[in-house]
Amino acid sequence: MQPNCLNRRALFTETGLGLSGVALAALLARDGSAAGSAAGDEPDGQPHFPPRAKNVIWLFMRGGFSHLETFDPKPTLDKYAGKTLSETPWKYVQDPERLKKLRVAATNQNTQRNRLYETQTGFRKYGESGIEVSDFFPHIGNCIDDIAVVRSMWTTDDNHGAQYQFETGRHNLDGSFPNIGAWVTYGLGSLNDNLPSYVKMGVKYPQVHNDGSYLGRAYDAVRLAVDPQNPLPYARPALDLSREEQRLQFDLVKRLNQIEAVRSPADEALRARIKSYELAFRMQTAVPEVIRFEDETAATQQLYGLQDSKTKAFGMQLLAARRFVEKGVRFVKIMHGAGAAGAWDAHGNVKSNHTKLAAQVDKPVAGLLADLKQRGLLEETIVVFATEFGRTPGTQGGTGRDHHPFGFSVWLAGGGIKGGVTHGATDEIGFHAEENPHYVTDIHATLLRQLGLESRRLNMAGQQRLEMEYGHPIEEIIA
Repeated sequence: MQPNCLNRRALFTETGLGLSGVALAALLARDGSAAGSAAGDEPDGQPHFPPRAKNVIWLFMRGGFSHLETFDPKPTLDKYAGKTLSETPWKYVQDPERLKKLRVAATNQNTQRNRLYETQTGFRKYGESGIEVSDFFPHIGNCIDDIAVVRSMWTTDDNHGAQYQFETGRHNLDGSFPNIGAWVTYGLGSLNDNLPSYVKMGVKYPQVHNDGSYLGRAYDAVRLAVDPQNPLPYARPALDLSREEQRLQFDLVKRLNQIEAVRSPADEALRARIKSYELAFRMQTAVPEVIRFEDETAATQQLYGLQDSKTKAFGMQLLAARRFVEKGVRFVKIMHGAGAAGAWDAHGNVKSNHTKLAAQVDKPVAGLLADLKQRGLLEETIVVFATEFGRTPGTQGGTGRDHHPFGFSVWLAGGGIKGGVTHGATDEIGFHAEENPHYVTDIHATLLRQLGLESRRLNMAGQQRLEMEYGHPIEEIIA
């Protein structure tokens, strides 16, 4: 390392400019200066065709919520409850050739041994569409005419590495690959020079690989907390500095870099860094301003459930998400369900588990949809409500359900997505995605299509992508 580079690094350490490295990388990405990115190989930040949407809010319920108790009613399952699969017309689901044809493996033996288990909640029809939603989600049910439910998702990982697979399209054991938020940022960049393009909130979870993977750390999400005093971890100065003192320090660093720029006029990365240090300074002010809710009406805060201890934490994250997309953040990811596997992992008592967790998210999610709609933002913002897999039709542990990658449900709303529709179907006991099955990256391709991007045109020199990573847009749910 050259001495002048070492001096600049030392200056940052001594003056207490504690900006998160990930946050800085996100800023450098806009100018193609971050380490790990391939100069000249990146997209130009323009959509491939006219977009229908600008932003994505990605809500992920970690652990695998049961499709059978949420968005995929199965009265036939109740009829055969207590029987083994071999005692039902669906004994063929165990056939190896059938499973091979469906591109999944018979890895979940518990469902094949144990007895079918009746649905643990009721369903009712909502809206003009009359789509059935479980009693766990009455508020989301009231929004169903704005929602497209995809009931025929499948994946291949039968353990919680499926969370990674849902985001990247690749099995956790395959190695490191960019996730959907990183690809959106790579393809389109930012709409706001004061904020990151890609942020994440909610529970932390074991993350083996970086969001951006081979695209570079520039495309990692910036973790934020709904805390006006410290929304960006490690971004506060190490010393107790006034804003004026910080301004002077940034100016000093900028001048030093400008001197170096004169000495090295061909250094594009250095010029980008000079601009990025200024952006970093502005972000320290911009992020806390977005997190402040004092200017929100009491009615809006009530919409997100901020007055209720059960819904307050998640509601605050969703309100922050609305404020971030309002300011131009491209991709907001919010993870719900703490723990190594995720709280929705209902191996024990699925009814008790889902009753508790649905009560935390149902009202805030419905509030987000209503708030986006009344502000005219739902037309340009896609909301995704997803999980890594479903739960088995058979019982586990008496009152629980095991992991089930063969068929499950997710839903989307806004950004040119049809409302009040269902697409695809599992069989009559909810075992296999039989009608219009969709691998998880079909959700990615659908989002990218609405954002004006063709997934197959998102590549990086020197990296080979598999067909399964690209996915196919789900045309039937696009308006």
